[in-house]
Amino acid sequence: MKPGTNGRPHGAPRGARASLGMVDYTLAKRALLREFHGGLMSRFELCDAHPELLRAARHVGEPSKRDCPVCRKERLRLLAYVYADGLKADNGRVWQLEEGLAITARLRGAACYVVEVCLGCNWNHLSEAFTARSAG
Repeated sequence: MKPGTNGRPHGAPRGARASLGMVDYTLAKRALLREFHGGLMSRFELCDAHPELLRAARHVGEPSKRDCPVCRKERLRLLAYVYADGLKADNGRVWQLEEGLAITARLRGAACYVVEVCLGCNWNHLSEAFTARSAG
């Protein structure tokens, strides 16, 4: 996934970017879409978002500037799921993207998983994963 126009990954706070390691899942997404467009995978196999993921995308998800790569009718929505021992009851909870990245940067051992979701066709894919390099 390409960084935003400001040189930061999808709205990452300026201070958070320097303290986060990133894994980009664009190549995995391209391979999956190549199978779909080549007829090796059906839309029903590909567009299988859980109802809770769709609800989170609708109410918490941040609109993306990219169209869905499957239906090409809707803009993708981005969600951040943050996991860290220090979050206690909020561990694994969905956050708005910028807030999720900021929390991840602050907590040692934290991880933030960014998921893209299409509310039109139910496409979903892990887009990026961020990990805290050190406690902020």
